[in-house]
Amino acid sequence: MSAIQTFIDSTRASWSGIDFLPGVELLPLAEPVPRGSVHLARMTAGTVIPPHTHPADEFVYVMSGVVETGTTRCPAGTFWHTPAGTRQGPHVAVTDVQILTIRLGDMGAFDGV
Repeated sequence: MSAIQTFIDSTRASWSGIDFLPGVELLPLAEPVPRGSVHLARMTAGTVIPPHTHPADEFVYVMSGVVETGTTRCPAGTFWHTPAGTRQGPHVAVTDVQILTIRLGDMGAFDGV
């Protein structure tokens, strides 16, 4: 952990695309635990992240837009928790979506593509 406060302006920061998931961009914010992640993700409407698992617990908050995960429609303000090893998704961006994700460990091999 840093001994000073740090700030990230997501409107000015450099987001990164994911080659194997077109329509998804990430903005890493912090590493709360070794190999863990706090990050923002943007998905353009129509984007699909296939079903997958992670070897660590994951927490997601929908900041804007509407995303469907599995059979559940999640509008802005929805929070969900996926325990480690639980198959999740697909995640489908019904509209343009921005989510905040906290993962408490390694992402693991992405088995959804």
